[in-house]
Amino acid sequence: MDRKKPGEYDGERKKENDEKENILSMERKNAWSMYDEKQLEQLEKVSEEYRRFLSEAKTERECAALVVKMAEKKGYRSLEKLLEEGKTLQAGDKVYAMHKKKLVILYHIGKKPMEEGMNILGAHMDSPRLDLKQNPLYEDGEMALLETHYYGGIKKYQWAAIPLALHGVVAKKDGTVLELSIGENPEDPVLGISDLLIHLSAEQLQKKAAVVVEGENLNIIVGSRPIREEEEDKEKKEKIKSALLKLLEEEFGMEEEDFLSAELEAVPAGPARDFGLDRSMIMGYGQDDRICAFTSLLAQLETEDPLYTSVCLLTDKEEIGSMGATGMQSRYFENSTAEVMQRTGGYSELALRRCLQRSHMLSSDVSAAFDPNYASAFEKKNAAYLGKGMVFNKYTGSRGKSGSNDACAEYIGALRRILDDAGVCWQTAELGKVDQGGGGTIAYITANYGMDVIDSGVALLNMHSPWEVSSKADIYEAYRGYKAFLRAEW
Repeated sequence: MDRKKPGEYDGERKKENDEKENILSMERKNAWSMYDEKQLEQLEKVSEEYRRFLSEAKTERECAALVVKMAEKKGYRSLEKLLEEGKTLQAGDKVYAMHKKKLVILYHIGKKPMEEGMNILGAHMDSPRLDLKQNPLYEDGEMALLETHYYGGIKKYQWAAIPLALHGVVAKKDGTVLELSIGENPEDPVLGISDLLIHLSAEQLQKKAAVVVEGENLNIIVGSRPIREEEEDKEKKEKIKSALLKLLEEEFGMEEEDFLSAELEAVPAGPARDFGLDRSMIMGYGQDDRICAFTSLLAQLETEDPLYTSVCLLTDKEEIGSMGATGMQSRYFENSTAEVMQRTGGYSELALRRCLQRSHMLSSDVSAAFDPNYASAFEKKNAAYLGKGMVFNKYTGSRGKSGSNDACAEYIGALRRILDDAGVCWQTAELGKVDQGGGGTIAYITANYGMDVIDSGVALLNMHSPWEVSSKADIYEAYRGYKAFLRAEW
């Protein structure tokens, strides 16, 4: 009989006890403590690529264009062109569909027939912002200003006294479309909304936060220099407005009436940056939900030889209910999937219904990170923490789970196996305390097809503010988790 040396039994028992403690504990480890040098190097590479993506794509149009550019470099072809050419699709082929330059869907055809279902990552590319009204330009108080209508849920006071940039398109009557981006280059001017000085704010500071700055007062200052008198009738009023119109015509070939057919968005000016003295986080505009759009896209582009057709679905209009032709409530995803199935030779109306119902999806959207400055809004055991990996929200909604998709237990169990087998750091959370508030995603819409869906993404600080904060570790883990999901077998 082999005899153990003194102390060897104690060491083995300690190891067994530690393993049991890890299994039994609900506490999630900080992902940073688990990386080796190679993983840290890859983490920084992914984070840097994401930071550039976030800085370059400030609107849903810019994001969609960048997605297509990245996809084409990886061999994705336009579904529209493929249909025009009458070509077919088979396992291994990669195509994308883009709708109105605001919605993009990537398909990587799998080995199994599409009727057996797809693995879908679904995120949105729109973010809270200020849209210009159709008749926005006016002059008052020796200044020219642009009226706005805020888009999505914002704290309006956060948008005053910060530098803003103007992005978007102007569609002219002759069919030409002008693309504008003003305020991002260091040599560009920036714009902004004024705030009342503290010395005169006694009345303002007594108001509730929701009306400290009201929606009709989110007017952007764009100029204060009048047109030269020799260039204009001396009796004409609104000389500053006239000077701005002259500038728009000279620099962009744009007249005032062109505002009627423009989509111009005011967003925080400047690039995304490393955040924290240790550079462990990223601060930038639009991380809800471009952080999940990017990680989903990267996972899709790097997936090879999928068993099930892998899909990256990047939508618009989520922040205002997913309505409209480019929102998730449109039929575009369903129609595009039918076209792809027809090209693979497996389409029928029944086959399409089976495909959608048998699919599995991660609704890739952000969650709220625990904030020690506002701890009373969270229930600590069921909150997401920066640095503890990608987040799963079994349900969202508000109050009694109103308006939520509530994922099935069996689906969550399967996801636990997939992520643990891949060594992915992940956590679960609710969006704050019960009755504290709430929110929603596109999950409930795709769940209407009968497919399994759960919300899964990255936790943010300052969500829906001009400058949101994320952990590089969580970005990396979301990317890894999404890759593992796309390779999953059910």
